[in-house]
Amino acid sequence: MNGMKPSSWVSEKEASDLLGVSEGTLSLWREIGYLKPGTHWRSSDEGKNKPWKPNVIYHIRWCKEAMEYWRDRDAHIVDKAA
Repeated sequence: MNGMKPSSWVSEKEASDLLGVSEGTLSLWREIGYLKPGTHWRSSDEGKNKPWKPNVIYHIRWCKEAMEYWRDRDAHIVDKAA
């Protein structure tokens, strides 16, 4: 995860690349509660034209911390979605 921005909000695509998981996995982690709204992710202003599926942005450092937390607890936090 070299080159990771320490405290920035990034697009789902960029988060996927920086964290080394698919966008589908990020979505799954949101759904099961590994990543919390407002802390790890939020809706982007760009998604207002699609309220049924807004664009999501992620806070990279906090997502990375959550991934480490769940890995330390042997949670199944692996790239499950293609």
